[in-house]
Amino acid sequence: MDWYALRWKIETFHKILKSGCRAEDSQLRTSERVVKLIALYCIVSWRVFWMTMLNRANPRAEVSQVLTPEEQAALGAAVPPKRGHPPHSTLGDYLKALARLGGWLARAGDSPPGNMVIWRGWLRLGDMLLGFKIAETYG
Repeated sequence: MDWYALRWKIETFHKILKSGCRAEDSQLRTSERVVKLIALYCIVSWRVFWMTMLNRANPRAEVSQVLTPEEQAALGAAVPPKRGHPPHSTLGDYLKALARLGGWLARAGDSPPGNMVIWRGWLRLGDMLLGFKIAETYG
């Protein structure tokens, strides 16, 4: 029963692995390379799933548990708080900002952000951080 109760979490993890990472689209020719790629994708999928579930379980958690100072600064600059709201301070604030980067609309009646908008937001955040590093190096 305990394993069956975890089934939806396992299904969600596989959805991130399949739809987010597009694990099935890889065109690697050797099994060794495929195994290494899937291992990396599993880590990425776990992180997205973990961030989403941690946000739902404890949105007031310390953001430094999940995001680096650079990620926090980039999110704060890219997705400022809505007018009249205090600056981002909790994990929930930052992950909502991350989800907004991924297309979550953050309307009053919307459910908490899901794995796929967190995934898309995290990809965009990674691109921004890369851009910041390039600008620091060559700017």
